[in-house]
Amino acid sequence: MNEMAPNPNKASAFDAHHPPSNEIIEKCVHCGFCLPVCPTYVLWGQEMDSPRGRIYLMKLASDGAAEMNPKWISHFDSCLGCMACMTACPSGVDYGKLIEATRAQIERNTGRSAGEKLHRRFMFATFTRPDRLRRLRLPLLAYQKSGLQALLRGSGLLKLMPKKLRAMEALLPKLGPNEATAEITPAMGVKRRRVGLLLGCVQREFFPQVNAATARVLAAEGCEVVAPHAQSCCGALLVHAGEEAAAVELAKKTIDAFERANVETIVTNAAGCGSNVKEYGHLLRDDAEYAQRAKQFAAKCKDVSEFLAELEPRAPRRPLNLRVAYHDSCHLQHAQGVRSQPRALLSSIPGLDLAEIPESAVCCGSAGIFNLVQPDTANELGDRKARFITPLRAAVVATGNPGCLLQLQSAFARSGQKTPVVHIVQLLDASIRGLRPETLL
Repeated sequence: MNEMAPNPNKASAFDAHHPPSNEIIEKCVHCGFCLPVCPTYVLWGQEMDSPRGRIYLMKLASDGAAEMNPKWISHFDSCLGCMACMTACPSGVDYGKLIEATRAQIERNTGRSAGEKLHRRFMFATFTRPDRLRRLRLPLLAYQKSGLQALLRGSGLLKLMPKKLRAMEALLPKLGPNEATAEITPAMGVKRRRVGLLLGCVQREFFPQVNAATARVLAAEGCEVVAPHAQSCCGALLVHAGEEAAAVELAKKTIDAFERANVETIVTNAAGCGSNVKEYGHLLRDDAEYAQRAKQFAAKCKDVSEFLAELEPRAPRRPLNLRVAYHDSCHLQHAQGVRSQPRALLSSIPGLDLAEIPESAVCCGSAGIFNLVQPDTANELGDRKARFITPLRAAVVATGNPGCLLQLQSAFARSGQKTPVVHIVQLLDASIRGLRPETLL
């Protein structure tokens, strides 16, 4: 894109409600440290599909030198919002706040095709509603257990479906028993903490075993665990996709539910949710009733690995003789800055051989709803990640986010591998309970 001077007589392309901050934009010195970790730049090598290129486009729109036309929007739709650029940036540019503000501007002020609107409406109306996801379990179980899924996948008939529906089908989790998490799980032994557990939406209904394992591990470490069944979606998918108004309402409901629970710490085990709730103070900054409450809520939030790493271990760990490759979720390592703690927890398990995945800073392609709205790019990134993992000969891949779990499982399936992907807390749970390694395979 050619250099364009701002036109003092032309209004900004952004409306007045929380436009991307010029103060943050001006922090970018276009040094290029972000380029090697940006997934789309790594794939395509195009400047406008890099963080500094997107910041330049924001600046042009802010100065009235560019319009939010389809070409301009495409560069932001292709951004995964993985925040790897923030870890790499020596100038401290808070790209996360820029991309979320820009996406909110796009959703308010521009139009999408009827098909795209319908697709997004379905995702937001389904994936942010645990009750609706719960109703999907039975038909999905029937689809999988009847052999219909295997038949359709093996026959190639799925290729006749629209691309985005194929992407959704490819990411379906293998459903197991619906292991519910009690509203209150008592501490084992002397109680050390009273903690809340954010159950999530997809996690709650499609990966209930992760929440159950989280509650058991916390209880074994002396924590009374409160998991309010009235808690709503935290709004993470909406925030990351620019649906700001709806996300604000869900944030308020989440705060209300946990204030009633009266807990010292709120533990998260889905990295995307965790990064979102830690930013509630920013999201609700304009709300007179909730602004201060949101800051207090956010200050209590910790990822389960972050919390356990700060807590002196009490429950004995029994051996798990496994080689485990640890995959960093972007919203854990970049957005939350939690990188060493999961590794420390895994390394504390006797017999576990921890393998590092090359290019660990680069996203696997999950990124909220990215693998559903940009499936080709997501698949390319997932396949790239799988190629890095394969030579490690790991028996299990561990991660800290359900989206990454689904994305990696799908990538392994495409390459014919059967390497299981689990949440790190499931490994801790198996070690504490003395389960055989085969239970994870």
